[in-house]
Amino acid sequence: MNVAEAVVATLVEGGVEHVVLAPGSRSAPLAFALHAAQDRLTLHTRIDERSAAYLALGISKTSRKPVAVVTTSGTATANLHPAVLEAHHAGVRLIALTADRPAALRGTNANQTTNQVHLYGDAVRHFADVAPGDVASAVEALRIALSERGPSHVNVQFEEPLVGTTGGRAGSEPLGEQRVETKVTEPLNWDEQRTVVVAGDDAGMRARVLAEQNGWPLFAEPTSGSRTGTHAIRTYRLLLAGPLADRIERVIVCGHPTLSRPVTGLISRTDIEVVGVAGTLGVTDPGHAVTRTIELGHPGDAPRISTPWLEEWLAKDAELSEKLDAFLDEQQELLPHHVARAVARALPDEGLLVVGASNPVRDLDLVVPRYRVGGRRMVIANRGLAGIDGTLSTAVGATIGRPRSSRSIALVGDVTFLHDTNGLQIGPGEQRPDLMIVVVNDDGGSIFASLEQGAPEYADSFDKLFGTPHGVDLSALCAAHGVPHRRVTTPPEMEEAIASPRGGLEVVEAVVRRDNRRDLDATIRGLIAQDR
Repeated sequence: MNVAEAVVATLVEGGVEHVVLAPGSRSAPLAFALHAAQDRLTLHTRIDERSAAYLALGISKTSRKPVAVVTTSGTATANLHPAVLEAHHAGVRLIALTADRPAALRGTNANQTTNQVHLYGDAVRHFADVAPGDVASAVEALRIALSERGPSHVNVQFEEPLVGTTGGRAGSEPLGEQRVETKVTEPLNWDEQRTVVVAGDDAGMRARVLAEQNGWPLFAEPTSGSRTGTHAIRTYRLLLAGPLADRIERVIVCGHPTLSRPVTGLISRTDIEVVGVAGTLGVTDPGHAVTRTIELGHPGDAPRISTPWLEEWLAKDAELSEKLDAFLDEQQELLPHHVARAVARALPDEGLLVVGASNPVRDLDLVVPRYRVGGRRMVIANRGLAGIDGTLSTAVGATIGRPRSSRSIALVGDVTFLHDTNGLQIGPGEQRPDLMIVVVNDDGGSIFASLEQGAPEYADSFDKLFGTPHGVDLSALCAAHGVPHRRVTTPPEMEEAIASPRGGLEVVEAVVRRDNRRDLDATIRGLIAQDR
C-alpha cells in the first residue's frame, strides 16, 4: 500500500465519510486514491480551495464527524487558513490534508514550493510533515488527527512521478543554505563553452545584456523583463527537445524560471555547468546542480556579439517559429494559442500585461515576439508560487498602480477567472481600472490534460479530479457585476475584439475546446521532431 492509499484507508477507518478535493498536480496521488475509494466515502470537488475548506467545515459542523480537505502545494494551502481558524475557534473537526514538494526542494525556488511546515501555527491541534513514501508516519499522523476535537494539518510530501507510483521514496532531507562555491562580479572572462542564459520571472535587463555581450542564446520567460533585443529564442521550450540542447555545456540561471519542465530539466542537469545569478530571492536551483554563483553588476553599454553558436539557435528558432505560425494560421477553430498571440501582438509600447498561471502564461511563452528594446512593456504574473488565486485583483491593482500604461490587458484561464470573481467587485466611488480581461474558457482545468494525469488511461477519473467542468455562464456573471462582456469563438473575432477596447473594465471571453488540449500540445511539440 502506498502513502496515498494508506492515507485514504486511514480516513475511512477513522469514520470519515466526506472528503473535499481542490484539483492540483502535486496532490494527484491523493486524488486518485480518493477516486478509487468512492464506494466508501463521498468525494466533493471544488475549484476554489477557500470554498472547499468552508464546504468541509460546514459538513463537519452538521455531521459532527471529521472531514478532510485536500489541496496541492503552494498558495492553495494558504487558502485553507480562514476555515482552519474558524474550525480552531469553533472546535470543528477539520483535517487540512496538503500535498507538498519533497523537503529537499525547500529553499531552492522550485516551482510552487514554500515552507508549509506549521503553516497554520497554533490554530491546529496536531501537525505532521510526512516524508515521501513514509506510510507509517502518514497513518500515525492521520490517526492522531482523527482523534482531535478541532482542526489538524497533515502535510504529505510527494516526489515525481505523481501517477502510477507510490509518490516517491523516503528519506528526502531539506536543503540547507544554498551552495556558493565561487562568487564573482562582472566583468567576467568566460571561456568558449557553449552557453545559454535562462531568464525567469523578474530577471530584468541584465540577463538580456549578459547574453548579448557574450553571443549566447537567451531563453527568456514572458515575465522575465528580458525578452527583448536580438538574442531571445522564442521557441526555446520546443528546441530543448532537439539536438541543439544536447550540445549545451553551460547554463546561466537568472531570476525565477518556473514555467516548463524542459527548462527545469536543463537547469537540473549534472553533466553541464550550471551557474546561478544571485538575485533578491537567491538562486533558483531545483536540481541542486548549481556549482557557482555570480553577481551581475551594471550591464553597461558593451556591444552585442554574434557567435556561430548563437546563429545556430537563431536559425532553428526562425524555422520553428515559422512552422508554428503557419500551423496556427491554418486552424479555423479558435485555439488558446491564437488568443495568446493576439494579446501579445496587441500589447503596445508602455503597455501592461498581467498573465495568469497554468496554460495562459505557457501559451504566451510560445507566441510572444522579441519586443524591441526601449518599448518599456511590462509583463507580470504571480510567479512567486505560481498560484491561480487572486489574479483578477492583482490585475486591477497593477493597472491602478501603473497609470502611465498605454494599455492594460489581463490574460487568464477560466478557472483562474472564477477563482477570483470577487476582483470584479468595485464599489461606487472606487477607482476603476481601464483594463481588458481576456478569459480563455475551455470549461475546466486543461493544464492537467498535458500532464501525466491527462493520459488516456485516467480518462474515467479525469473530469472529476482535474478537469472540473463548471458550466458557468460568464456573460451572466459579468452582468451581475456590471462589467461589459464579449464572447468570441473564432480567430477573426478574437483579433477584432482585442483591437477594439471599449475602455474601462471589460471582459472578452474566448471560447476554446478542452477535449483536444493534450493532442494539440503533442502536435506543437511534434514540430521539432523531424530535426532529430
